[in-house]
Amino acid sequence: MIFTTVLHGRVDITTPFGKLTDFSSNDEEGTKDKECPINGAKYTKSREDKWTNRRPLGVMVENHVNARPPIGLSRADAIYEAVAEGGITRFLAIYFCQDSGDIAPVRSARTYFLDWVSEYDAAYAHVGGANTPGPADALGQIRDYGIKDMDQFGIGFPTYWRGTDKLAPHNVHSTTPKLWDAAKERQFGAQDENGESWDKNFVKWKFKDDSAIESRGDQKPIVVPFWDTQPDYTVTWKYDKNTNTYTRYHKEVVQTDPSTQEQLAAKNVVVQFQKEKNANDGYPDGHLLYGTTGSGNALIFQDGKSITGKWVKNARTSRTKFTDANGKEIEFNRGLIWIQTIPVGNEVEY
Repeated sequence: MIFTTVLHGRVDITTPFGKLTDFSSNDEEGTKDKECPINGAKYTKSREDKWTNRRPLGVMVENHVNARPPIGLSRADAIYEAVAEGGITRFLAIYFCQDSGDIAPVRSARTYFLDWVSEYDAAYAHVGGANTPGPADALGQIRDYGIKDMDQFGIGFPTYWRGTDKLAPHNVHSTTPKLWDAAKERQFGAQDENGESWDKNFVKWKFKDDSAIESRGDQKPIVVPFWDTQPDYTVTWKYDKNTNTYTRYHKEVVQTDPSTQEQLAAKNVVVQFQKEKNANDGYPDGHLLYGTTGSGNALIFQDGKSITGKWVKNARTSRTKFTDANGKEIEFNRGLIWIQTIPVGNEVEY
């Protein structure tokens, strides 16, 4: 069973093997002048000392209505969101500069998320995955691509455990400390077994400070539909001009992280339009494919304003870049970057 208690800004988490503490609260002492390479947020030297000794984690987190609320997303550095199947979305949460004392529910792999996790050469945490022969065979591709695999079926307890908070399959938990420990045991540390650093080929995005409040826009609510037939997964982002953040809602229900009691809010919201098609691999619910490489249209929201631009990804392992209408690379505000992939032809309200 999982219990959380908030004490002076820190979160105490009771698990089957004792108590954990979420150390990523924002009450650290010291000068915050060290830039997180994932999203540009500034942290202390002591925090930097931690992340230089590990590689990014990519964790598959569920968003099924029966699995809500997801746990641990408020401590991710970047989040990718796309439909897993049947109009039901799933998250790839990237952790590097922050720790999360609980992450749940961890779920299965899908092929297009591999294309995004490859950009970080991350250790990839998931519970099984699509394995029907064909173009959506995620488990086969993990082997073929050389993804640094952290499948729950190959690691087990105590890195992963099933809580009693929900019914299976919506109840697999883990933590960033336990995942990073397991990654080191598998030689997936900051350097791999060949001594190659995870960031040897990593290309950082560009970052900037928030615009001054008088320069910020008055962004109307942003409504992002995935499938019209599944309105429970449509996301609304509401802009707060004072904090310069976008707060996440499903319908009119604000999304809150149970482990930190924080509302889910992003500094940057990106919507990338990609071709969606059925893999036609015989799977009953229909595995999907998205055109993750090449280029396409994108909307970028920051500072209360919208930017009509493009996404570009030259190859599976290439870094996705986002540009404005003039081809200039977007400079993201420092903080959580939330990237949503929706089918070409969908209309975003903003």
